Amino acid sequence: MGQVDFQSSLRASAVIAVALWVESWETGLFAVIGAVVSTLTARLLAVPRDTLDQGLMTYCGVLGGIAMLVYLGHHPSTYVMAVCAAVMCTLVTAALGHLLGPFGLKAFTGPFCLVSLVMVLGAPSFDRVWHGTPRTAVTPAASSSPDVGWTDLWQGFFTNIGQIFFAGTWYVGLIMLAGLFLAGWKVGLFAAVGSVTGLLVAWALGAPAALIGEGIYGYNAVLTALAFGVVLLRATAWNHAYAVLAAAASTGLTASLSVLFDAFGSHTFTWPFNITTWALLAAVPLLPRITRAEDG
Repeated sequence: MGQVDFQSSLRASAVIAVALWVESWETGLFAVIGAVVSTLTARLLAVPRDTLDQGLMTYCGVLGGIAMLVYLGHHPSTYVMAVCAAVMCTLVTAALGHLLGPFGLKAFTGPFCLVSLVMVLGAPSFDRVWHGTPRTAVTPAASSSPDVGWTDLWQGFFTNIGQIFFAGTWYVGLIMLAGLFLAGWKVGLFAAVGSVTGLLVAWALGAPAALIGEGIYGYNAVLTALAFGVVLLRATAWNHAYAVLAAAASTGLTASLSVLFDAFGSHTFTWPFNITTWALLAAVPLLPRITRAEDG
């Protein structure tokens, strides 16, 4: 994250890595595979060291590795696919960064979304890759009732954070939130703000209570609030309000894209975060009260 020093970022990353192993040893292992392979790919291709230190070439590889486990299951072929996903995430990160740079936009988690979407959609065509839809890739059957209880709210607050890494248990989200606070109080605060925003918007619109509790509607809001609240905009009241608006918009978009991607047997991944952030960041030059960090 742009305004987080390297040591704080390292501590936060270590705690999040622990949280992934707590979720399951498979999740932790595939996260490590994604991190190592994407970083080595970037090093072999001589990506500048400052870019590597910021984790810009690693984050999507981690998500891509975990996505392969979630959607392809734990099989020998999945290890190969995870390596391929991590390599491609690094390459697509460079490509998107080059293409979006002239427009003042960043790749964000777009590379992970693109690579995972292509690989997940194509997997059923290959007998040595596809072994049926894993249980972890299916959203548990849930009541469509919008009656939200206290348990849905407090568990949803934490699972909103855990679901960023496909972790659906509240205590993993709690550990991750602690890691984000280690990165800086502002990082932890905006993660919490994004989670609360996701909860409130999903509840106000009548989303199924069980899905709210599982973090399905809130993880994109967490990412969006972090992007606008910590990295992309200056620290002003108007900008903070814009960050909350962006988090709310990503929650609504999550529902729309879930319906769209369900028709293809795929997942929304973090598309709502990327699309919302690209759109609202592109609007900033025409909004004088909203100021980007580099304009300060």
